[in-house]
Amino acid sequence: MTTVAVTIVAAFVVATLAGWLMTRRSGRIREVQAAPAGDSDTAELGLSRSGPTVVHFSAPWCGPCDRVRRVVDQVCHDLGDVAHLEVDLDANPAAARRLSVLSLPTTFIFDVDGRQRYRASGVPRAADLRSALEPLLA
Repeated sequence: MTTVAVTIVAAFVVATLAGWLMTRRSGRIREVQAAPAGDSDTAELGLSRSGPTVVHFSAPWCGPCDRVRRVVDQVCHDLGDVAHLEVDLDANPAAARRLSVLSLPTTFIFDVDGRQRYRASGVPRAADLRSALEPLLA
């Protein structure tokens, strides 16, 4: 009986550790290194030349993409000089490949020079978008 209990506890510990290792970066916002100005990966996206641009990749079949659209629209409206582009993954898979978009929704912020300043997978929080955008508006 003791061997069975020890085996069950050991299996539980191993499963918990494996689950933690697999999901430890889930939902975390990553700071990204700014790409060089005029990066060819973003040239044809049509980024704003007068202020930062929020770009989010979506698809018609993506449920969470609707929530991203609402959050981004609200933040862009509140901050004013922020452009918002939505890129359909199905219609533009080449742009998604160039930016290494592996899941939907994925949101980027580019500065006025076209350098990537923010990237998040999933539905970003409005506060996170604002804190990434506000320094770019100063």
